[in-house]
Amino acid sequence: MKRRTVVKTLLLIAGLLVLLLVGGSYQPDKTTQELQTLYGQPPSRFVKVNGMSVHYRREGMVSKETVPLVLLHGTGASLHTWDGWVDELKNEFDVIRLDLPAYGLTGPDLRHDYSIEAYVRFLRQFLNQLGINECYLAGNSLGGAIAWQFALAYPSTVKKMILIDAAGYPQQSKSLPLAFRIGRTPVLKHLVKYLTPRAVAESSLKNVYFDDTKVTESLVNRYWRLTLRTGNREAFVKRLNAPTTQNDAWRNIHKLSMPVMIQWGKHDELIPLNAAERFHNDLPNDTLFVYPNAGHVPMEEIPVLTANDAREFLRKKD
Repeated sequence: MKRRTVVKTLLLIAGLLVLLLVGGSYQPDKTTQELQTLYGQPPSRFVKVNGMSVHYRREGMVSKETVPLVLLHGTGASLHTWDGWVDELKNEFDVIRLDLPAYGLTGPDLRHDYSIEAYVRFLRQFLNQLGINECYLAGNSLGGAIAWQFALAYPSTVKKMILIDAAGYPQQSKSLPLAFRIGRTPVLKHLVKYLTPRAVAESSLKNVYFDDTKVTESLVNRYWRLTLRTGNREAFVKRLNAPTTQNDAWRNIHKLSMPVMIQWGKHDELIPLNAAERFHNDLPNDTLFVYPNAGHVPMEEIPVLTANDAREFLRKKD
């Protein structure tokens, strides 16, 4: 059995190595200034947190009386994953989104700590910088895991929460995006810093989308280019291989008492639907929405429908 596993691993390494060498040449880092010209123009802003210049946007109904809606993206993504939601919700809500450490224009954490606990501490500091003591909190995938663990640590801060194909439970993926497989494969993961074909970004996006026709050229280009931001590729690999101390954190999910909406793509192969059912069973005050025409990122793939459902949930009085 062990020999078979070794052989399979070697074959995987060989196949992916051929893909990297044939499908993409050396890709140099892109400077923050170069990428900021493309993806960091107004309404983008930057704030210092733990020595990092954190890229964020705050749009919509900003006032002392409005509870802000804070949006957290998943692994390999950026604040742009929420473009559709912002278009739908900014006329009614104060919407805040940001590039988490390791991703987008924010770039790597200076201490290279990509544990969930570190992200929770970072989010607390980010909100403090913006003077936010109470918010609605929504997160997808990694962002979902950060959201519910933040809510456990700071329950009085989170008035309502939306979990979208959120990570957190022990689970077996049906299919991993190519970038994830490369980033977790011995030998190959060290080449990611130098060889990052655009085709890998395209393949990975098609893996998390249900409808491949929605994976446009501009979408692939954005994901790919932001991956090339100085330090992001190394940070991506470190995040994927970071030791986790949250194995039992999911046992406390039942302690979350705030209203929670669960949104899930029926065709999510990265975090399958059974994880949504576990959230639904464990959370005492939740509503579950399953979308038949979406994969792992329904807020990006079907933004109007998911944003409208979120709007109704946030409008509803407790």
